[in-house]
Amino acid sequence: MDKDGLLGGKFYFKKLPNGLLDKTKVTCTICKAEFRYHRSNSSLCYHLRAKHPESTSTGPCQSTPQDYSARGRITKHLSEKLTNSLVVWIAKDCRSVSIVEDDGLREVIRVASGDVCYNLPSRGTIVSRLHTLYEDQRDQRSSKLVQVRNVALTGDRWTSVNNDNYLGVTAHFIDNDWTLQSFALTVSKTEERQCAEACADHFLSVANEWKIKDKLTTFGTDSARNMVAAARLLPFEHMPCTAHILQRTITVSLNDSEFERVLSKCRKVVGHFKQSPANAQELKEQQVAHGQKTEPLVRDVPTRWNSTLEMIKRIQRNKSVLTTILAQQNSMVTMLTDQEFDVLQKLEELLEPCRYVTELLGGKRYVSCSVVLPALCYLFRIMELSDDDPVYVLRFKKVFTTDLAQRRDSINLTWLKIATALDPRFKDLKCVSKDERREVWASLHDLVMAETHSHQPSAQTTEEPSPKKRKIAICLLGSSDSDSEEEEDSIDRCLDRYKAEPKIDIEECPLQWWLKREGAHARLAPIACKYLSTPATTVPCERLFSLSGHIIQKRSASLSSDDVNKIVCLNNWLSVKD
Repeated sequence: MDKDGLLGGKFYFKKLPNGLLDKTKVTCTICKAEFRYHRSNSSLCYHLRAKHPESTSTGPCQSTPQDYSARGRITKHLSEKLTNSLVVWIAKDCRSVSIVEDDGLREVIRVASGDVCYNLPSRGTIVSRLHTLYEDQRDQRSSKLVQVRNVALTGDRWTSVNNDNYLGVTAHFIDNDWTLQSFALTVSKTEERQCAEACADHFLSVANEWKIKDKLTTFGTDSARNMVAAARLLPFEHMPCTAHILQRTITVSLNDSEFERVLSKCRKVVGHFKQSPANAQELKEQQVAHGQKTEPLVRDVPTRWNSTLEMIKRIQRNKSVLTTILAQQNSMVTMLTDQEFDVLQKLEELLEPCRYVTELLGGKRYVSCSVVLPALCYLFRIMELSDDDPVYVLRFKKVFTTDLAQRRDSINLTWLKIATALDPRFKDLKCVSKDERREVWASLHDLVMAETHSHQPSAQTTEEPSPKKRKIAICLLGSSDSDSEEEEDSIDRCLDRYKAEPKIDIEECPLQWWLKREGAHARLAPIACKYLSTPATTVPCERLFSLSGHIIQKRSASLSSDDVNKIVCLNNWLSVKD
């Protein structure tokens, strides 16, 4: 800044009626134009170069966009590239379309490119490009679905804060390279009531729209009554969400135990710090003073049992901090006793295996359906009664195992058993009884037989045999029984070869095992591809809502429901690494 003004006296601050200078506004001495001043001369230099080029030869000037690169403008090709990059960014990171009206973003691109005349594309252009990008990405996914024989679906209904109903559907399949693929098909707004018939019709319409109805194997839903009823109306195998089953079992077990009294006391302690900014700040200060990680306390949510586990973990980690603060404040909120902390420790030991199983079954990039029965077997083993257990732990374990056993019988056990047998990690089927193992291998025998017959040419497609061939066929009719016996023996040998293969480690990928041995087990491979592609939970579909909820909840007012569907699907598609 010069003594006489800015940029060699070419601009001066506006003088207020009281004689003081307004340091937020400046006036051009040449054309008397008034500008806002934010301690930067960039816009003032731009004004001089654009309106008064003859005056720019003297006086220092702050670095302008021209200083960062050549003085030329962005080419049409580069402008197209920038627009397409903006569209991908908006879709991939769920940004608002209105961000292209942000002056700050425009200035960033101007500085980065060196083109001070660059203007962002309009909202209409962005929305149009989003539609084009959606169609391109959709065609890519449609071509993938065309190449596979079997597709599994998960579906869920969701109500936004605006009380709008949305239907989400995801597809899951194993491609020709034995890679598990998973992506969204739709997140569309629905106007009808969420009755079973309407839900079933919507799911069928999505399947028909993507032309995969004849390829569908299973349909996964949560335990909501309308979703279960809708699944019964559909001509596909129903796969209940194992995570929801486990959620309900834990909720029942907690409500019918002595843990609830201690948990209620924990919630009061958490509320004391969550509802007061001063108390929250004091918690941070005490955590620093005790050399602990600064973290807020967490209050549990009834529909998320893992939040209960996180709440008791954080209270236990901050035991000394919380005790110190509550003692200093003489608060009406009482701290947990040592005996109550022992109860929390017992509860953590009970819930931690459940957390492990839930996370194990909730993945979408690896096989999960075949892990359900071994995982449930693991939980039953963890919940076995022990003489050292306190009475309240014994009660929790009894309620847990009884409830889980009842819910286990209501899931699609036939599908899960076959999937487990076709996973080289668990093909010994130790998670089921010996009688059940025989039934599983008998079912697999029938599936191989059906698969063999499905690939044989039908009588309608074969050519009419010549009289000579017909005579030979009649003579050989008597050998049909022996042929059938040979086929039975062939299938038995096929299954025996597979059962003789050594098990692989639990950390290894079963799909990679099948990729290497597809030729050796050619008759079993298509069945494995079908059964192992089914997800164990509807978490991928729920995660779809979670990742894109802020678009649906906050920005759908400025976008049509079709635009919301396209952006949410693009977010899912562009985030998935092929």
